[in-house]
Order: sequence, then structure tokens, then C-alpha cells
Amino acid sequence: MQTPFFYNTFKSPTALMLSLALVLLVVGCETDETQTVTTFNNLTFEDNFDTDGPIDAASWNYDLGDGTANGLPAGWGNNESQYYTDRPENIKVEGGMLHITARQESFQGAAYTSARITTKGKIQQRYGRFEARMQLPWGQGIWPAFWLLGSNIDEVSWPQCGEIDIMEYRGQAPSTLVGTVHGPGYSGGQAVSKEYVLPSDRFDTGFHIFGIEWGPEYINFYVDDVLYNQLTPEDVPGEWVYDQPFYILLNLAVGGNFVGPPNANTAFPQTMLVDYVRVYEGAK
Repeated sequence: MQTPFFYNTFKSPTALMLSLALVLLVVGCETDETQTVTTFNNLTFEDNFDTDGPIDAASWNYDLGDGTANGLPAGWGNNESQYYTDRPENIKVEGGMLHITARQESFQGAAYTSARITTKGKIQQRYGRFEARMQLPWGQGIWPAFWLLGSNIDEVSWPQCGEIDIMEYRGQAPSTLVGTVHGPGYSGGQAVSKEYVLPSDRFDTGFHIFGIEWGPEYINFYVDDVLYNQLTPEDVPGEWVYDQPFYILLNLAVGGNFVGPPNANTAFPQTMLVDYVRVYEGAK
């Protein structure tokens, strides 16, 4: 998000008065008390995926397997069907993009493979703007996500750590995404969420920017800088746990409670393309 600025050279009193009126109008719009807006313009993390090969190990980790190594039931706690790998067939940087690809293949007892990466222990931040420019895959049972988890998850477990789903999407509904928060007393099927429908377009046919702006006691959800939801402590039926550092996750799941299984019309492979991931904080 860019910080607006004004530059003008006044050549007459009339021009000066018109410009002052414009400034007053803009200020009046920006002080609407129904909406919290903060300018986050200090870049703290950026990955443009401009070096072909594996992901940058200084910023990202691979989550591997079917979830059991993380202490979850097989299927990552969501009845997902894929096995996550670090193979270039499933994840690579190429042509200025991160490619996360779901494949239909028998692997380690699973019927599908894909990839999931995190910045846990490497890139973690409290508050700011988190955004990614992405083109999504499509098809019944395809479940891409760009999300955040509380960095204290190993100490307090989920959902006490908090979860912010910046973008979740059902491949069978390629014009609709969901932004969600999970916390104690409002997780899983009781999470607090809102859908956004892309006007006259689909998320699998071009790139879009998915983001949040997050500060003390609010989280704003954006698509292409369109604000479609704001959540505050009054909007959740439990404890507000979004006051600590969170880390980033990107993944492409197959099947699961949110989307259901693939069907005969689901084409494979399916690839999620990520042009960049950026994190900002407010000016200090």
C-alpha cells in the first residue's frame, strides 16, 4: 500500500481554495471511525523468487509428510489426501515464480503429492501488512492457502496460538475465497470468516494480491487492495490472541474437510504460482 501525497504549485487564490477543499474532503473520508486503517510502509521481508532452484533456506522451511511427524493424525488434522515433499516435482523456484504443484501419484502410501513451506523460527512478526501476489489452481478438491500461525504454537498448541488465514480457496469455486481467524473457542467449523467473490473473473486465470493489515485489536482483509472485512476483538466469541509474532505458511492441499475429495473431473497436475511474498511494518 502506498502512502498518498500531494504536490501542488498554486498560481491563484482560487486554485488554493479548491486545493484546500480537496484536502479537507480527503481528511474527512480518512477519519471514518467505523474503519481502522494504518499505513505500513517499512518493508521488513521480501521474497521475489528470482533465483531458480530450491526455496531460500534462510527464510523458508519445508513441512514434510502426512502430518503424523508433527503429532497430527494422518491428513494434517483435516483429512487431507496429499503427502508433502521437498522434491522439485512438487516445489521449485523457476522463471521468477515459486511453483507449488499437486500431483496424482502413489507416494509413501498417499495418492497425491504436494508441498508446504513455512517461515517458522526465521521470519516472524507482530502486526504489519502481509501480502502475496499469486495465481491459484482450480478443480474439485484443490485447496491452496496463504496463512499465518502464532509463533508460540509449540508452547500453547493450536488454536490457542491463533491462526490467520489470509487466503483459503476451494478449487471448485474459482471466483470465491475465504479470509478467516481461528482461536480458542472459535476454531475449525466454528472459525470466524468471510467470503470474497471476485467480480466477473476467476482466481485461476490471472494474478491477484492477497493481504492483511494487522494492528492492535484489528485485522483487515484485502484482495487487490480492496478491503472486504475487518475483525476486532468484539467480532470473535473467545479470546483475542493476535498480539504476538506470527509466521507465514504457503501450501497446496488435496482433499480435506474444507473442499472434499477430488473427483473424476479434477485435472492433475495443478500448480499454485507465487510471484512474491512481502511483509511491512509501520514507520518508526
